Amino acid sequence: MPRSISKKSARHLSYLLPVLLMAGCSQTAQKEHVSQSYTSKFSVFTRGQGSARNLKFKQGEKNETNENVTVWDRMLSLYALPEIDNARIDREINGYLRNPEYLSRVQQRAEPYLHFILNEIEAKNIPGEMALLPIVESAFKPNAESPAQASGLWQFIPPTGRLYGLEQNKWYDGRRDIIESTQAATRFLKELSAEFNNDWLLALASYNTGKGNIRNAVERNAANGLPTDFWSLNLNSETSAYVPRLLAIAKIFANPEKYNINLHQIADQPYFEMIDVKSQLDLTKAAEMAQTPIDDLMKLNPGFNRRSTAPNGPHRLLIPVDKAGAFKEKLAELPRHERIKWEHHAIGKKETLRSIAQAHNTTVDEIIAINHLDDDNIEPGKVLLIPMSYQTAKGDNEPSAVTANKPQNPPQPQLTKQVYTVKKGDTLWSLSQRFSVDKDDIVSWNKLSAKAALKPGQKLTLKKTGGTIAVASTAPAIKQIAYTVKAGDTLAKISRKFNVNVTDLRKWNNVPKNQADIKPGAKLKIMVEASQASS
Repeated sequence: MPRSISKKSARHLSYLLPVLLMAGCSQTAQKEHVSQSYTSKFSVFTRGQGSARNLKFKQGEKNETNENVTVWDRMLSLYALPEIDNARIDREINGYLRNPEYLSRVQQRAEPYLHFILNEIEAKNIPGEMALLPIVESAFKPNAESPAQASGLWQFIPPTGRLYGLEQNKWYDGRRDIIESTQAATRFLKELSAEFNNDWLLALASYNTGKGNIRNAVERNAANGLPTDFWSLNLNSETSAYVPRLLAIAKIFANPEKYNINLHQIADQPYFEMIDVKSQLDLTKAAEMAQTPIDDLMKLNPGFNRRSTAPNGPHRLLIPVDKAGAFKEKLAELPRHERIKWEHHAIGKKETLRSIAQAHNTTVDEIIAINHLDDDNIEPGKVLLIPMSYQTAKGDNEPSAVTANKPQNPPQPQLTKQVYTVKKGDTLWSLSQRFSVDKDDIVSWNKLSAKAALKPGQKLTLKKTGGTIAVASTAPAIKQIAYTVKAGDTLAKISRKFNVNVTDLRKWNNVPKNQADIKPGAKLKIMVEASQASS
């Protein structure tokens, strides 16, 4: 059963070299429910000693009691989900353990982000296990994208991202912004928990598939006199595995010795500092001033679609904490005209500001502001000052900033086929982890249904690609619905009803920009989460 300590005490507990002792009674998974308490009690012993040792610390405090504390120590102190023995969790544990290299890689990727994520988790009284959700969602790849257009560590799809204030434009995508997306995701999770009476397993399931689908599943069970906990619901195969997958990785990291897993020693200290750079800044120049490889800088600032901050902001960068002081000094000394690389463009006879902006990966407003123009009227032959794109600055042999910042497909070496015989307990996901391939590829190679259960003895064709494990989408599915316009409806009203953008509504239905109203009885196409379509 869940075990708890007071919330006030839990915020200030940390442990050195923890060994988690799983004590107390166990219940069957069907009867296990989440306590409304956010914390669990642990008996933690220092290696080589026979007594429990609980150490108090404060954020940012550096002293002899906490200077060696790791993010894992702190995360374990915040664990709060129930301990459950369930075959579905065991199956996911075995899937992870077949690929220890993957567990090592995700820890390495997580290092820059975990301290900040734990700050947000703790501030909102969210179970510490949720800090590991990006492993399930994106394998801690900050620029991961799914076929459903989900993006970032937390895999927000565009409409949900907008709903939670994550700006998305040609220059910047808040779904990939480490600060913005983490704050949005933790707020989203907190709201989902409240929706399901602090049942965090149902909250997790609805994060994956949409709260409408989970609410419907709960109501079906209640109507039939069946239990309404997560383990009793009839859900799709992806969501049925999603919650056990998080519980599995949390259990592994709580018991590294039991599972023979090495935890990277990641200090529970800030990895980056957020610095306001005040105006648009070339990221290549920023990396140079921070004495940091551009790839490392982009991992901290993946929200920018181009190799500069956006013309209209945000104008802040995350800089490695040990480089922040020198960066700020150099930034203060940087002349304004050196913040962005420039070129001179002679206006052609048929060119417009819009065509020039598109050709140079910038905006009309930016060109007007830089050249002190009164409006967008321009004369052929005059010369404009244009901010150079990454591609222009580096030459045609270099990738453009947009391409460089988007997730790249892994290299495609010579494919070698392999026939695999399915064993008891195998799933598409466990095989994708074991053989480092995308589960959607397994479905495609074998012409399977994505929801089909594998059968022992079944023969599968697998192709060895030798690359990094591809991220399989765990984002809610997108579905097109038909909506009949009712009397009194406006585009704005319909957009609010379905949590979509008016601009998208116009684009999906070829509605002109100058047309404000639509006639009752008209049919509109609307792209929504599958959960919205069913609720």
